[in-house]
Amino acid sequence: MRILLVDDHPVVRAGLAAMLSAQGEFTVIGEAADGEEAVRQAAWLTPDLVLMDIQMGGGIDGLEATRRIMALPDAPKVVVLTTYDSDADILRAMEAGVSGYLLKESPPEELFAALRTAATGETALSPPVASRLVQRYRSPQLALSGREIEILELLAAGKSNREISKAMFISEATVKTHLAHVYDKLGVDSRTAAVRCAVDRRLIRLS
Repeated sequence: MRILLVDDHPVVRAGLAAMLSAQGEFTVIGEAADGEEAVRQAAWLTPDLVLMDIQMGGGIDGLEATRRIMALPDAPKVVVLTTYDSDADILRAMEAGVSGYLLKESPPEELFAALRTAATGETALSPPVASRLVQRYRSPQLALSGREIEILELLAAGKSNREISKAMFISEATVKTHLAHVYDKLGVDSRTAAVRCAVDRRLIRLS
């Protein structure tokens, strides 16, 4: 399996490359330190799979890079390898078209198995990530929608209702309706409490 590694930390890339190459079935054919370079390398090297970090330095992040890579002819599989496990990150990754979402705390055997699974066209998830997704489907009435999570992230960034409406291309009345649903689902009654609760529950993360 030909793999492109994408991570902004050289030490992480070196460790992953050594670990994967030692298995024999994996060949690291390239490395990238940011999203733009990842897209260029994916188009040039045509790997079978891209192992992608989410949060990197400047420029586009790993999820935007994933969306661009998935638009390439004969797009490779993309598996996220990250430290972030918020609902917002997981849902965005799924929407971008990833074939797997793994946490960097995963043991090597779990990583190898996930890469094999993704290569077959199946979805590979770290157990904690799978658990969070299952919880969303078990209690759909309490799960925040993608729009509600987006509003929470904008709240956490200190945006007003007017700024949120402009950013999301919706009316201020719609923003207020979404906020009312968010407050109800989280059991809070203020913007500050909503953000604090969302961070505590790992629904969003503070940038």
